[in-house]
Parts: sequence; structure tokens; C-alpha cells
Amino acid sequence: MQDVPTLVAQAREGRPRAVARLISLVEGASPQLREVMAALAPLTGGAYVVGLTGSPGVGKSTSTSALVTAYRRVGRRVGVLAVDPSSPFSGGALLGDRVRMSEHASDPGVYIRSMATRGHLGGLAWAAPQAIRVLDAAGCEVILVETVGVGQSEVEIASQADTSVVLLAPGMGDGIQAAKAGILEIGDVYVVNKADRDGADATARELNHMLGLGESRGPGDWRPPIVKTVAARAEGIDEVVEALEKHRAWMEERGVLAERRRSRAAREVETIAVTALRERIGDLHGDRRLSALAERIVAGELDPYRAADELVAGLTER
Repeated sequence: MQDVPTLVAQAREGRPRAVARLISLVEGASPQLREVMAALAPLTGGAYVVGLTGSPGVGKSTSTSALVTAYRRVGRRVGVLAVDPSSPFSGGALLGDRVRMSEHASDPGVYIRSMATRGHLGGLAWAAPQAIRVLDAAGCEVILVETVGVGQSEVEIASQADTSVVLLAPGMGDGIQAAKAGILEIGDVYVVNKADRDGADATARELNHMLGLGESRGPGDWRPPIVKTVAARAEGIDEVVEALEKHRAWMEERGVLAERRRSRAAREVETIAVTALRERIGDLHGDRRLSALAERIVAGELDPYRAADELVAGLTER
């Protein structure tokens, strides 16, 4: 058993090993998870969470690394949560992002953690909300969450981040895919990376046109900017940071940031509650109550909906 109060105190001091142990407790759904979350609760709420998503090959890891450099230049402590796809064989992550961001490995003001999705759809690991909370409590002022490059299912990042950045690149058909995937609805900032390639201007124009088609914004509403970058050379990264800061200021001014965080907390509570109920239902397999309900359905005495109501009522009374 880990000494949670000591780990939390050490994480607050910026000790990477303590942060790593806390996130490992989260990922492993440790019996101490409730104790960890209770200890972290009063220490969170200060970090600005930026989600980065986009199709494979658009340069998410390179862009994330460049953003880390930009934020560190102005003295911000940065946490990076890089969610990698899980191996279908071992369940482990590819962890390529840790390799690509090795230039920040020795910087005590940067914490990088790769997490495996472990089959969770939507581009995020199931433990991501709790891991974000650990990094927040550890004093990270900016947390960059880079999602799995799985294309059209990555819209989940919008529910976990304060600001969502959608990356595209010329010559990859991203503009057309964007309309299909629904990512035009989740982006707060759009980045056309690899802008030194042919077709970058056309991609930006097409994206601008599509944003205009789907627009139903009133006066004072946020209009997502489109920023062109060459992340490998850090070109345009300062403009991305400027766009992020403008969006944050806009959200704070209108109360949008607080509302997004309330919605995020509500979804997290709902997920935990549903998971607990699902585990209880799983324990019922072979239970006589479930068997008895099934027999009554087969006999025509009960319909499945009333049976489910009785089952849920029994679960919640415990």
C-alpha cells in the first residue's frame, strides 16, 4: 500500500516519481483510488487543459512538443498526457510520444506521461480525467492532452479539455474528412500543420469555407481561428499559443470556462456511477433474482422493461 498523503505532498513539490506513482494508482484502478482523489480534490482547478486531436500523420506529437517549448519559454509548468493506442496482444501502449518528446525529458518543469487506451473508444484512456487531476494538483499550469490518432472517433477530447485544437495537414484529404467526422463542431482552434507543403493554403480556405457553412454564431460568439504552422521548425507556434490565450480569456469573460468544467465534472460522476452499477449487474450473473426475473419474462408474466426496473430498484436499495 502506498502512503497517499506523502505521495500527494511530494507531487506538489514537483517530484516526478510521486506524480508517476499517483497516475499508476489511477491507471490500475487501485483500491486506494478513492483516497487519492479525495486528497487531490482541494488542490485542483488551476490548470488550463488543452486537447490536441487530428488524423494520423498530421504532426500532433511534433506540435505538442513545440507548444511545450513555447510555454516553457514563458516559465509555465507543463504536463503532457499522450494517449497511445493499445496493443491488441499485450494491452500495452506504443509510447512513441515519450520518444518524440525526449528533448523535454530533463526539464523539471515538464511532466510527460503516455497512457494506453486499453480498448477505450473516442481517443482517450478511461483514466484520463483522473490523470489530468493528478497533473493539475502537481502544479502544472498547462496540461496538453494529445489523443490517439484514430481519425473520426476523436471527438471525445472536446468533453475533457478547456480548449480543443484540431490539427489538419495538406494532401491528406482532411478537409473532406473533417466534415464527415463532425470535428468541425468540436474545434476551438484549427491548425493546418506542414504549411510548407503544397496545398496548405487550399486546405485552410476549404476549412474556412466549411466553418462558414456550419456557422450559427451570434454577436460575441467565438469564431475558431485557423492557424498555419510548420511544427517541425516551430513556425506559427507562437500564433497558436496566442489563439489559445485569446480563447481562454473569452471563456473566462463569459463564464464558458466554468460551465465547461462543471459539465466535465458531471460527466465524470455519471461515468463512475454507471461503472459501479455495471459492476453490480455483472455480479448478478447466476444470481437467483436475475434468474427469477428471466423466468417470469419467459412465462409472459413480466416484460423486460418492468423486469429491468425491478432489477435497478434492487441494486440501488443495497
